[in-house]
Amino acid sequence: MIEAGVPVTKGGVGRSLGLRGFEASRAGGRTTAKDAKGAKRNKNRVLKRTGDFTREVIGAAIEVHRSLGPGLLESAYRACLVHEFSSSGLQVATEVPIPVEYRGTRLDCGYRIDLVIEGQLLVELKSVKAIEPIHAAQLLTYLKLARRPIRLLINFNVLILKRGIRRVIVSSFLP
Repeated sequence: MIEAGVPVTKGGVGRSLGLRGFEASRAGGRTTAKDAKGAKRNKNRVLKRTGDFTREVIGAAIEVHRSLGPGLLESAYRACLVHEFSSSGLQVATEVPIPVEYRGTRLDCGYRIDLVIEGQLLVELKSVKAIEPIHAAQLLTYLKLARRPIRLLINFNVLILKRGIRRVIVSSFLP
């Protein structure tokens, strides 16, 4: 679950690389140095594996942005990214529904994740003037609902795509 106090960087989203979310050992409720090292190694393995997808996704997004430029609809960028991912052999799912759990009941409220890469990395695409705080809030909510640790927010409506990319890591969802 996303906890209040997860560090964020400018723009309202960022990386949380602390050990939050890992359970303390049962030795008096304290986390020992050994537990912390093991948790950190496990977290680093997950981040490295997912980080590889992150690099590929960002590279593909830059290629699409170079070819098309800013100003098109999200759907155009999505179609081009799906083509790029399929060509490179990555599994990609589009418009994946996210159910909402409310008081023990799963509800399909129409929320959709733009892209899911290899079943792990969530990608939200935007083509807006600027990433607003509401987009960051939406990103964190989707992470919570999907129970995945890493998500990319890519805004294609910028001159230099690097300025339109935000990566969010919620350590409480790391195994």
